[in-house]
Amino acid sequence: MPVVDVDPDELRRLTGHEEKSDDELKDDLFGLGLEFEGETEDGEFQLEFAPDRLDRLSVEGVARSLRYQYGDASGIYVPDTNDAEWTIEVDESVPDERPYVTGAIVRGVDLSGGALESLIQLQEKLHATMGRKRAKGAIGIHDLTMIKGGSLDPDVTDADASNSITYRGVDPDGDTFVALDDDAERTPAEVLTEHPTGDQYADLLDDYERYPAIYDDLGLFSFPPVINGRRTEVTENSRDLLVELTGTDQWTIDRMCNIICYALDARGGTIEDVTVSSPDVDVDKPDFETEEKVVTHERIESTLGIDLAEDDVLDLLGRAGLGAESDDWGEQGTDYVVEIPPYRTDVLHPVDVVDDVGRAYGFNDLVPRYPDVSTVGGRTERSRLERAVRETLVGLGHQDLLNFHLTNEAENYDRMRLDPGSDALGGGKPATIAEPYSEDYTIVRTWALPSLVALLENNTHRAYPQDVAEVGFAAERDDSNTGVAEHRTVAGAVVRHDASYEDAKARLQVIARDFDVDLETPSSTHPSFIDGRTASVVIDGEAVGVVGEVHPEVLVEHDLEVPVAAFELRLDALAE
Repeated sequence: MPVVDVDPDELRRLTGHEEKSDDELKDDLFGLGLEFEGETEDGEFQLEFAPDRLDRLSVEGVARSLRYQYGDASGIYVPDTNDAEWTIEVDESVPDERPYVTGAIVRGVDLSGGALESLIQLQEKLHATMGRKRAKGAIGIHDLTMIKGGSLDPDVTDADASNSITYRGVDPDGDTFVALDDDAERTPAEVLTEHPTGDQYADLLDDYERYPAIYDDLGLFSFPPVINGRRTEVTENSRDLLVELTGTDQWTIDRMCNIICYALDARGGTIEDVTVSSPDVDVDKPDFETEEKVVTHERIESTLGIDLAEDDVLDLLGRAGLGAESDDWGEQGTDYVVEIPPYRTDVLHPVDVVDDVGRAYGFNDLVPRYPDVSTVGGRTERSRLERAVRETLVGLGHQDLLNFHLTNEAENYDRMRLDPGSDALGGGKPATIAEPYSEDYTIVRTWALPSLVALLENNTHRAYPQDVAEVGFAAERDDSNTGVAEHRTVAGAVVRHDASYEDAKARLQVIARDFDVDLETPSSTHPSFIDGRTASVVIDGEAVGVVGEVHPEVLVEHDLEVPVAAFELRLDALAE
C-alpha cells in the first residue's frame, strides 16, 4: 500500500488545530485508517494508506478528512468553478491507444512552503495508483503564464485561438522540445532514449506509431505520459496553473483531475473550467458531478451492530464528508439518499456508505457482542476436506503453500510448454483481467503447478530437498451462465537430486488410502512432463489429474538443476 510523507506542522495548520500534539495526531489519523509507519529525517510522518481513499494521498486531503472528523466541517463540498476561458482541442492525429484528455485551470494558488512538494508527491502517488504507473492516466501540471494560446485549425482566427492548446499526435522524430531537467532540444524519440525519465517510461509507448503531445502557439510543451517541457515548469512562484491529464480511460483521468483540483482548492486556488473540444462534442472539465447512493437505516444498524437515531446518522454522514437527506417510509423504515463528492473514487456500493458511518462513529467505540443467532459457526465441508488434505501433505514432508491466484499467460502456459485451449490439464482458456494492474497478473491461473515451479525458481539458493504442495484455487472459461468454471486443486512437487515418477506416485497412493478412494495411474502424455514418465490420475474411474517427471525444458526455463516429480488433481475427487 502507498506510503505518503505528511508534515505534521502543515497538517495542524490546514486543520486549524495547532494545539494537537504529535501523539494526538497519530491517534486521530489511526481513526481514519492511516497507519503511522515512522518519520523521515525532516520529522515528517510516514503514513500507510489503504488503496481506497486516494483523495488522502496529500496533506491537503488528510487535513480535509480530519476537519470532518473533528466536526469543523460537515456535508458535501463541491468547489465553485469559473467559466471556461481555455480550450483543449483534440486533433484527429491523437494516437488511438491514448484518446482521452481532461483538465482544469487553477488561478491564484499559493505554492509556497511545502505546497509544491505536496503537489508533486500527490501527482506521483496518483500516477502509481490510479494511473497504473502512468499507463492508464498521466498528469501534467504547467505554469499557465508560460503558455501561449494558438490553434492548428486554419479556419480559427487568432482572436478565437488566443486561449487554445492542442492535444495531437507527433512523429517520434518530429518536433523537438526541452524536457524537464534537461538543457538540450530533443525529439520525442530522443527523449525516450537519452533522458532518464524518458528511458523509465519508454515501454509505455512501445506500440505507438505516433506519440501523444500537447502544443501551444510556441510548439510542443508536454509529452504525455512521459515528461513535461521545461518551458512550463511549475515553481513556488507560480500562481496560475494548467492541469492536463491524458489516458486510456476517461473516468479514471477525470477522478484523478478532481483529486488534484481539491488539493489546489485547499491552497487557495480558484478552479476554472476548460473546454475539451473534439470532432464530435465539446465538454467542460473538470467533472465535478456528484453521485447518489441509497442506504437503509436498518442496514446501517445491523451492519455496525449499534442503535442510532435518524439525526445521529445524518450527523455521521455529514462528518464523513457526504451529503445526506432522509426519507421516512413509516413501518418500512428510513432511507438515506447520500450524495458522494466527486473526489471519492471508492464509494461503489451502499456498504461503502455504511463503512463511512462506522468510521465517523469510531470503530474503536463499537462494543463487541455475540451475534443474535441460534447457530454456531464452523468449517464448511470443503474447508474440512482442504484442511485434511493439507495435513496429509504436511505429514508426507511437503511445505504447505499459499500462492497468488492471479498470474500471466507466459507463466501459466508458455514456460510450461502448454498451449492455451488444449485438452491437457491446465490448458483451458483463462479468465482474463480486463484492466490489469500489472503485466505480471493478467489472468486467473488454470492450474497450480506453474505456481509451484515459479516458487522453486525463486528458491534455487535454498538447500534441497524442497518438497512443496498447495491446495488452492484455479479457474477456466466455459459455456456456463457465469462464463467461468472454478475449482479447487491439489498440487505437489518432490524436488531433489533423485526425484522420480515413483516418488510422486507414492504421495498420491498415500492420499488415496487416507481418503478411501481407488487410484489408477494409466500411462498418458502431457506437454509439461516427460513422455514415458507421465500418467493420468484416475480416481474412482474418473480422470482428475496428472502425475509425472517434469520435462527438462521446463526445468531449464526455470533455472532448476535438479529433477522435479509432480502431481496435480482436483480436490473434489477426494470427497466422499
